[in-house]
Parts: sequence; structure tokens; C-alpha cells
Amino acid sequence: MREGTARFIATRIREARDARGIPTLTSLASLVGVDTSAASRWEAGTTVPSAEKVLEIARALNVRPSYFFRPHFDHGDAPVFLRSLASARKRDLARQRARLRWLQEVSQVVQHYVNLPPVNLPASVASIDYRQLRDEDIEGIASDLRAHWRLGNQPIGDVVEVVERAGFVVGRDEMGTTALDGLCNWSVIDGRPYLLLAEDKMSFFRRQMDAAHEMAHAVLHRHVNDSQLRQDFELIETQAFRLASAFLMPADSFALAARSPTLGGLLILKDRWRVSVKAMIRRCRDLDLIVKDEAVQLYKYYSAKGWNREEPMDRTVPVSQPRLLAKALTMLVDTRTRSKADLLANDFTIPGRDVATLVGLDPDWFETGELVQLVRAEPRQPAGSHSAGKVVAVDFVNRRQRS
Repeated sequence: MREGTARFIATRIREARDARGIPTLTSLASLVGVDTSAASRWEAGTTVPSAEKVLEIARALNVRPSYFFRPHFDHGDAPVFLRSLASARKRDLARQRARLRWLQEVSQVVQHYVNLPPVNLPASVASIDYRQLRDEDIEGIASDLRAHWRLGNQPIGDVVEVVERAGFVVGRDEMGTTALDGLCNWSVIDGRPYLLLAEDKMSFFRRQMDAAHEMAHAVLHRHVNDSQLRQDFELIETQAFRLASAFLMPADSFALAARSPTLGGLLILKDRWRVSVKAMIRRCRDLDLIVKDEAVQLYKYYSAKGWNREEPMDRTVPVSQPRLLAKALTMLVDTRTRSKADLLANDFTIPGRDVATLVGLDPDWFETGELVQLVRAEPRQPAGSHSAGKVVAVDFVNRRQRS
């Protein structure tokens, strides 16, 4: 018979444990001061912790007690794409999947108050079967995306900004490992693709490719299931990289710029094309601008210069950050729709530092003072129920585009 606190959601323990990188129930039991069997029964849902133990679990996992009483958002069964699935540790994979779910939960709270841009993808990508794709098909999809988003045929200044304008929700996180570069998942709740990008040892140029790569998964592999992902992982990753490269470096214009490529010549192109030298070497090979032996030689020179660790210019350009949810939260506070204290007390069940980090704000944003504006956005009532508040019906990304 279940005892303890009613409505306690046992699966929240595992989610928080994963998000905090606590790998075993034994570790959690030690933090809470119980034996492992008790913690195991709580997580399995066969018994329920007392109110006092809920408080201790919340302290140990650094979440609010209400975290364990808020039902999970059901985002569907679409797989989570992880760029380095093969080499990453199981613990790291679990942590970042849980952190991605936290980003999606933050987004659902924000969308209760703010209308985000609608997802804007070409109709031609709606029913892609990845098993039928050829290289030329992927090159065509890259051209379709650029045309649909009116990007022309020239370098892209900031991929994160481009995909956020198209309705993607992007977050960032310290992943604690170089084996993970990013994650992608479609949520059935709002029909949006979510990207969580690594912040570890990051440069602007690497962020460009990581964002484009996860965007490519969202475009090419929306209908892939878990079984297909496991079976065809290498093919799926190769396709995502090909689309990301073609999107960042269109065949015609990049081939014209990168004729007879040398390492020094590609370094000069790096500033203009906003991608790494290493990515440009691979693109040159994809476009047959160089043969395999030439590519191998360029990679050898590249490694000899130590550029595998850090390329020239990597520290000179600020890393692009997600802005969509950050601007939404800032607008809620600036228009006095919600205060920071209200958001933490009534809307979010994870600490403000986690929320701010995931959406691209300063980690201490919730602890700083709030701005007061005289002009407020016109509110309307939400369609669904949530904690008390007002909806700001403002598409702020598109508004800026039109101005």
C-alpha cells in the first residue's frame, strides 16, 4: 500500500537525478539519509516519501518540492538526436536528455504568456524519408531552406538567430564532456523542434556548425523512430552533417570562393564564411574541389598546427547565444506581466540559475533587480489553465524583423 505524500510523481526523482548527474540511487540515498532500498521504492513508485523526506529530496537534487507534484509534459515518443551518441557515456546522455526536458518545460511555461514565432519550414520537407535521400537531394533541401528563409546564397551571420526566427526553440548548457555537441527533439505538445547546444569549450564557429547540425536532424529526421536511429545512426549523422555543411556553405558560391584551397586560404575564408577551417576542408571534399589524398594532407597540416584543439580566430568572435526564450522572459518582467519572484515561486519548479542558463540569460539574472516600464503590452487571457498571469500576445522576433 502506498503511504506518504499524495500526488507525488515518482518518475520525477529519476529525471532530477539524471539532470544533476547523480548516477545511482545509492548516492541519492546517502544524500537524503536513508538506505538504498527506500530510495529505490520511492523512485519505483511503490512507496511515497513523507513530506519531510520530500523536502530533503528536493534539497539534495536542488529543485523545489513542487517539482515532484507537477506532472510531466508529454512530449511524445520522438527520439532525442545526440550528435556523438556512440562515444558519450551513458551518464552524460541521461543528463542531457533530462536537461533537454527541462528546457522544454521552461518553454511551455513561457508559452503560457508569450506567443513564440510559428514553426516555418518549407512544405517540401514535411514527408522526407531519410532512407531515400541521396547527396544531391540533401543539397537541394539546403537550397530550399535558404530560399524559404530568404537567406540568399551568401554566408550566414548567425545560425542560432536564423532557426529561432523559424520557430525552433534553442537552449544551451554545459554538458561536462567533449563527446556531446548538441541534442535535438521534436515535441508533440507544441509541434516545435528543440535544440540544446553544448557550451563546453565553445567557439562561435563551432556553434554555427552545431546549430546547423541539430537543425538538420529536425528537418531530415522528424519521422525517425528510436529503432531506426539505433540501426542507422551513422547514416543519419552523415546526412545531418551533409545538410549542415550545404546549408552553411552553398555549393555554387562556396566553390567559387574556395577554388584551389590551401590551409592558409581557408583560414582567410573563415572570417567571411563563419565556419571552421576543418568544416571547410570537408566541404571542399564533398564538392570535389579536392581529391581524397589532398583532403588527408590538409587534415595532417591542420593537426600539425594544433588546430584540433583551437583554431586561429576562435577567441576573437563572441559565441552566439539563444535569444528567443531569454527575450520572452525579459519582456514578461519588463512589462510587469510577471515578476522574477512570481516566476520562481509559481511557474518554475527548477532553480532560476538553471532556467537562466538553459535559455541563454546570465546565470544570475533572477537574482538581479527588475526594470520597470511605463508602457505595457496589451494582455489577453490564456486558452488553457495555469498559474495566475496574463498573456502577452507579441511575436517579438517577427516584430523586430518588420521594423
